[in-house]
Amino acid sequence: MLKKAKIFLEMIKFEHTLFALPFAFMGAILGSVVVNGHLPGWGQIGWIIMAMFGARSAAMGLNRVIDRVFDARNPRTAGRAIPAGLISSKEAIIFIVISFTLLFWSTANLSGLSMKLLPIAVFFLVFYSYTKRFTWACHIILGFTVALAPLGGWVAVTDGVTLTAFIFYVSIAFWVAGFDIVYACQDYEIDKKEGLHSIPSRFGIANALRIARWFHAITAIGLLTLFYLTDLSWVYLIGLIAANGLLFYEHKIVNPQNLSRLNTAFFTLNSVLSIAVFVFTLVDLVVLGK
Repeated sequence: MLKKAKIFLEMIKFEHTLFALPFAFMGAILGSVVVNGHLPGWGQIGWIIMAMFGARSAAMGLNRVIDRVFDARNPRTAGRAIPAGLISSKEAIIFIVISFTLLFWSTANLSGLSMKLLPIAVFFLVFYSYTKRFTWACHIILGFTVALAPLGGWVAVTDGVTLTAFIFYVSIAFWVAGFDIVYACQDYEIDKKEGLHSIPSRFGIANALRIARWFHAITAIGLLTLFYLTDLSWVYLIGLIAANGLLFYEHKIVNPQNLSRLNTAFFTLNSVLSIAVFVFTLVDLVVLGK
């Protein structure tokens, strides 16, 4: 049983939760302070964690089931659980149903607006995995899907959406889209061969990396805008400077002639970035009492 559980966690890349979860917490904490004037309760944080786990597990499970044929033909992904025969499609579907159940249960214990918007979130969680079959904008769609986590954290504790929440949502969406473009560069050849759509396969690796840089510039501008729209202080700005430094370094170590450090740019740097921005925001709001 433990071995099977480990395989499921590997299938959904559980460690990649470090990307979105800190921003989901940031959305909840920032939204609660800005709108409600106080920090969210531990109960709300607990339900947000469960909703995040359910949503991400369902989305990744769906992606693995939907893409199983392509994964089997791609040397990079042929060792994944389903094409490798470690988990059957039936087992994966049962896991997806359980994950969606957890998402629905958790959302029902959050705000009313969260429950009303849940069908939209579920649609994008399912829809994304099909987009690379027909559009190179799949990265952008993924970004706006993953960014539902921080927006969801905000809505969960405020029961509303403000301009600040929307700017935060767009900022994280382009952050995700940008690093997904970088990650997709390693599949340039196989995507061309299989007729799959991506920005690298459509515009070439060099242009794709330029587009990713522009997307991350949008992220930097958006996160800076939060400073002016809220009571965040110099502590948040220090975190933002550190985050921009990480983005700059990410694009510096990856170039069209050398993709060997792509995984470092994709996983390590972006995980540190999301945690850093959250921690500096938390210190700003909690320690300084903004």
